[in-house]
Amino acid sequence: MGNILDSVDLRTQLVGENRLELLIFQLNTSQLFAINVFKVKEVVKLPHLHIMPGSHPSICGVANIRGMSIPVIDLRYSIGMRAIERSDECNLIITEYNRTIQGFLVGQVMNIVNMTWRDIQPPPSHVGKENYLTAITKLEREGRERLVSIIDVEKVLAEIIEYDVQVSEDVLDQALVEQMPGRKILIVDDSSTARAQIRDTLSQFGLEVIEKSDGLKALTMLKQWCDEGKNIQDEILMMFTDAEMPEMDGYKLTHEVRNDPRMSDLFIALNTSLSGSFNEAMVKKVGCNRFISKFQPDRLVEVVQDRLREVLGFEFVD
Repeated sequence: MGNILDSVDLRTQLVGENRLELLIFQLNTSQLFAINVFKVKEVVKLPHLHIMPGSHPSICGVANIRGMSIPVIDLRYSIGMRAIERSDECNLIITEYNRTIQGFLVGQVMNIVNMTWRDIQPPPSHVGKENYLTAITKLEREGRERLVSIIDVEKVLAEIIEYDVQVSEDVLDQALVEQMPGRKILIVDDSSTARAQIRDTLSQFGLEVIEKSDGLKALTMLKQWCDEGKNIQDEILMMFTDAEMPEMDGYKLTHEVRNDPRMSDLFIALNTSLSGSFNEAMVKKVGCNRFISKFQPDRLVEVVQDRLREVLGFEFVD
């Protein structure tokens, strides 16, 4: 594999330009799969795995990587295929999602490709809601066009780790909770699992959720409202958007909203599994109001309450 990810830090300028880079790999089949490079910490040859009795069937062991114990998920098995046959071609993709670090056991890791989000399309509707893809794209390889399936890692993890949408009592401001029923919030995320996590958290308080699966769909809806003479602030309380999405990413979506005077004051919270100081910097660059690392029910509700304080004229406490 070599040092395929050595220059990943130099690639951060792609985000915000509606571009991305995909790590292409196989699962011991001819089919090509991918995840976004920004989710990847490193790629290593498959080390010795320590078995964890009683663990989830998708977890094939624990790897010790430079003193850190990392759970290893058989990606092939977790998306509904037979368990991968381990061989010299197998690799471990170490990733960080939702503030957790895990490894994905895969086959051959091919290369990194630079693409625009316009080249990334949602999976065909006929594949059903239970598929493990957030998107698909096409690549020219060996003189022919190849389909690449981009895996919904958040869905994979949600089936292994049980996410609790319960909100801590000490987070709730009852005066604000009483003002929540009927207010609408826009959620923009290409992962149906991620949308469900936010929806299930906020609907407990009577908040109504509008869902869009990519930034372009959300922007089109917002512009249509404006064209119809609607006040965006009257339509929705705020918007939660993912960073990475087909057609238009969350950074570009925020940029477009901020540059349209009819909706430039919309409260926008970036809610993404990508974490770190880079996202904090991008939030400031494109003009998001908040950055929340997935999945934190308490933080989601805190941000809604803070926004509601503003709307109601209460003193805003950061």
